[in-house]
Amino acid sequence: MAAALHQSWPPFVLIAGLLMIGLVANRDGLFAWGGARLQELPGGAFALLAAALLLDAVVTAVLNLDTAVVFLTPVLVFAARRRRVAVEPFLYGCVFMANASSLFLPGSNLTNLLVLDAHGGGSGASFAAKMFPLAITAAVVTAAGIALSFRRRLAARPSGSIEEVEHPHVVLGAGVIATAAAIVLVLALRNPALEVLAVGIVALATELLRSRITLADAWRVIGPPSLAAAFVLTVALGTLARHWDGPAELIAGASGPETAGLAAVSTVLVNNLPSAALYSAHAVDHSRMLLLGLNVGPNLAVTGALSALLWFRAAREVDARPSLLEFSRRGIPLALVAMAAAVLVGTVG
Repeated sequence: MAAALHQSWPPFVLIAGLLMIGLVANRDGLFAWGGARLQELPGGAFALLAAALLLDAVVTAVLNLDTAVVFLTPVLVFAARRRRVAVEPFLYGCVFMANASSLFLPGSNLTNLLVLDAHGGGSGASFAAKMFPLAITAAVVTAAGIALSFRRRLAARPSGSIEEVEHPHVVLGAGVIATAAAIVLVLALRNPALEVLAVGIVALATELLRSRITLADAWRVIGPPSLAAAFVLTVALGTLARHWDGPAELIAGASGPETAGLAAVSTVLVNNLPSAALYSAHAVDHSRMLLLGLNVGPNLAVTGALSALLWFRAAREVDARPSLLEFSRRGIPLALVAMAAAVLVGTVG
């Protein structure tokens, strides 16, 4: 159990820190400012969607996919409503793109950190260089697939006039500074969990003292019960995998594409975090393909990752009506094509 604890605590500590930073950055107006810039772009619904997905990918890479879906889902939904275009491409595109863009940096997804630890770590920069071909392929193919999947909704004429809104401004406060610090720490350090958590705590404490954020806000965004439950399950399955060789033997005998496929199916059955704990208890031959399945596979179904549950909650808070069936109907072809393209790139490379 000690080994499973040692492997599992840094990712969860890092994500807690990133969620704190995301909360404070949101209060500084960083995400609202990004959404306002989207609305100012020329062009129609397709151009707006392309810019929205790019913003989603950047926030996911830098501040984690859970941060992206929590804070950007409302931003993208409101941007679509203000431009009087279909909301669905932006609503579903937010979560699909967040999952597909979570391969760029270690902190982009908890699964990256779990698998990275099993392979002896390494800096964020080295991880980014290793994963970039697969990450950019998955992100670009997913973005193109979202546009294609929702092409009829996007091509529809806007209903009513474009809504004029007040343009928000970014405050150069604790959130923006903490975001910059987190980027440097994630890229430079092998295990930046405690450092990023410290930055998050300082930023959050600063805003609590200024009464710009309440403890209730912090509890709602960080979600300690959800993180604690995921942590306990991850440690339990990590411990099981160290005493039962079934998962390790299954992965050991698989090729790269088979590894990606097995990982993707596992995310649907037991979620990607427990799957990562099961498969990474021992060194994996095809670690890039494992991460591809663990990160892009959750686009198959809402059971695949915590990000989908956070997205569902964020969508309901802005009166959007996400459908679990529609998630899989749109997500299955997106996931399969994106993984196939990334596998091809990874095999050739």
